[in-house]
Amino acid sequence: MTSTPKLTPAVMTTASDTAARAIPPVWPLASSVAVNPYLGQTSETLAQVGARLGRVGGVPVTMPRAHYAALIADGTISDADIIAALETLEDGHALDVAQIKQAATTPSAPPAPLPTLADLAANVSGVDWSGILADRFGHWAAGYFDQGQALWAAPRRRGAYDAWRQTATHDLTPEIAGLTGFAQFVSETPDTADEARARAAKQLGLNEAMLETYLHQLLFSLGGWAQVARYHLWQAELAGKTDQTITDLLTIRLVWEEALFAQYKDQLCDKWDSVKAAHAQPVNADQDLTIDATLQEAWERAVQRDLAATLAAPTTERAQDRPALQAAFCIDVRSEVFRRALEAVNPGIQTLGFAGFFGLTASHKSFASDVEELRLPVLLNPGVTSSSEGENVSAAQTARIKSRANRAWGRFKLAAVSSFAFVESTGPIYAGKLVKDALNIAPKAAANSPAPRLDPPLPLAAQIDAAEKILRAMSLTADFARLVVLAGHGANVVNNPFASGLQCGACGGYAGDVNARLLAGLLNSADVRSALAERGIAIPSDTLFLGALHDTTTDAITLFSADHPSAAHAADIVQAKDWFAQAGIVARSERALRLPRAGDETAIDLRSRDWAETRPEWALAGCKAFIAAPRPRTACKSLAGRAFLHDYDWHKDKDFGVLELIMTAPVVVASWISLQYYGSTVAPDTFGSGNKLLHNVIGGIGVVEGNGGTLRAGLPWQSVHDGERYAHDPLRLSVCIEAPREAMTDILRRHDDVRALFDKRWLHLFALNENGQMAWRYAGGLKWSEMARNVGPDLARKAAG
Repeated sequence: MTSTPKLTPAVMTTASDTAARAIPPVWPLASSVAVNPYLGQTSETLAQVGARLGRVGGVPVTMPRAHYAALIADGTISDADIIAALETLEDGHALDVAQIKQAATTPSAPPAPLPTLADLAANVSGVDWSGILADRFGHWAAGYFDQGQALWAAPRRRGAYDAWRQTATHDLTPEIAGLTGFAQFVSETPDTADEARARAAKQLGLNEAMLETYLHQLLFSLGGWAQVARYHLWQAELAGKTDQTITDLLTIRLVWEEALFAQYKDQLCDKWDSVKAAHAQPVNADQDLTIDATLQEAWERAVQRDLAATLAAPTTERAQDRPALQAAFCIDVRSEVFRRALEAVNPGIQTLGFAGFFGLTASHKSFASDVEELRLPVLLNPGVTSSSEGENVSAAQTARIKSRANRAWGRFKLAAVSSFAFVESTGPIYAGKLVKDALNIAPKAAANSPAPRLDPPLPLAAQIDAAEKILRAMSLTADFARLVVLAGHGANVVNNPFASGLQCGACGGYAGDVNARLLAGLLNSADVRSALAERGIAIPSDTLFLGALHDTTTDAITLFSADHPSAAHAADIVQAKDWFAQAGIVARSERALRLPRAGDETAIDLRSRDWAETRPEWALAGCKAFIAAPRPRTACKSLAGRAFLHDYDWHKDKDFGVLELIMTAPVVVASWISLQYYGSTVAPDTFGSGNKLLHNVIGGIGVVEGNGGTLRAGLPWQSVHDGERYAHDPLRLSVCIEAPREAMTDILRRHDDVRALFDKRWLHLFALNENGQMAWRYAGGLKWSEMARNVGPDLARKAAG
């Protein structure tokens, strides 16, 4: 009999780090952004990830087969789509169209995870140790990670493992439930997390082969708490540091396993050996998982045919006269509806799409606030600091004191001790607020709110460089209108813990107004314009830039005209406001058709201010495509609020630096959004946050369903389902870029992480030709395949409406 190789500390450390990176991060509620729940698995195919997540958590990665069967039956998925999907298989399974169609009519067994020692102990004892563990761990973690809600938050000076030991040695709940001497057991564990993991590994008989999925499973079982710890590691590494919180959590989970094994070893030893053997097996997709992945690919091929038809429809070129108005919006799918409505109001209006942080990575302090808001993509570090103090310092100080008092009052009313007393003691005082909420009275964005300013101001040379880089990235270097509006976006909702998730993802879960206003100030600078002219970007002297805020919940535009008063542009501003109002009516009317119980466009505004409304808007539900091309390629074509639109003209892109930026930043952020919606739809119990009606906010970090337990991360069910049907089709994003294939190939060759997203089909990549048609498909391995040149005149006419 061959002896098991000794598990060295170095191997355990490496395996622990690998397990940590298999967990996606989750941002706090105040600044939540969409995160790809498969972030740690993007080097594998969908079928392979299905095998991995099935083993560690029983997680499906595709829709139930009945979903695909219905799409085949109604003709959405054709035989050609299935054939094309079969050609992409990497897993060596020999399948044909008949087998796939037959399999779609046969439900597959749900994935079953391997049991943990907590599960095995529960089976032999009749005690729900997995539930008790989740409850006790969640109780501790809520205090440890608290961001100001709890009055007795755990001290953060200690590491997580040390802090937990201090609590667990006094927690008698496990012993009352039947885990004899647990507090004493914890007190006798090693003082360092590394030593504790090594001891647990020895006691459990772990070997190197089983560590990959077993350690992943232990962290996975902690749900959102592990994701919070992963966020701490993410933020530390972004700052060039490191953080051990997530491996501390892994240690805590291992100690629980060790304690349960010590008590029930005689009853579960054989079963545990079987589980270890299963963990040691390679992670390979079986035929069922391959079939499911093929059905998903076939569905995506079908949707891509419709997209190709839409893009192949005839285009209408805009007149070459000076634009009546230029308005730049975020690439967010919600902007597509408003942009199309605004262009329909007046053919002379030109809209543009650009990432909503407008190229300014700002760490911002709002008026009278001492909170630093990172209004930038979470992939980046802040590059500038800004504030909205205005000129009235005394008023700012007074408001800051009031803001701090409000935060303290908020902590009091949410704290466990005072929550019930709060309702009784403040009932008469609080009645006014309740009536105000019930009557849907809520504040609007103020057009004359204090303008943000860079603090300290950037040196002139840096201002010029930033302005040039941003304008070239927007492909806006000539033909400026008299009025150019830079519209960030936000959402005006009440009583919604997930409000920041409706804000601008490119602004770190905040609204995009600050960035838009900062850029407007930069581009209105006479010194900056003079220097830009020397660099080939001549902005006319009569061009005025103004920041604005697009409220995606109400489709109202707030124009910050007071930032840059101009009597010469008074008529332009009045006209722009009128056009925005007309476009808002059109956009609301279109969106009302999708929202349940919305009626007509007049109900949209009320929904945003209704504290009982669980679906004030659909946010990015339905997203399916990312298109980087000149606006004429998509203008006058309805993409139904389901496409990210980034203006890009490769002819103006020297050395393809802008293309590289698009493929490595906005495309990646869009993929996170798309895959968060995907995961929350196909696996809502794992990657969704559950039912909004049952949520309780924990520590300002996230939510739990009910009164405790595992932290839930991802989208609420109400964000992907309208109560009767899905509001989101879980589709991996189709990225369409008008640029030379050789340039895109070169970028993929130099960015392995981005290439993996396309090679493993988490994203689909298409090259558009000079007419904006989907001409080439990226086939993986830095190769391309030519698509059919003619999508069919009937389809094209249908797409054109």
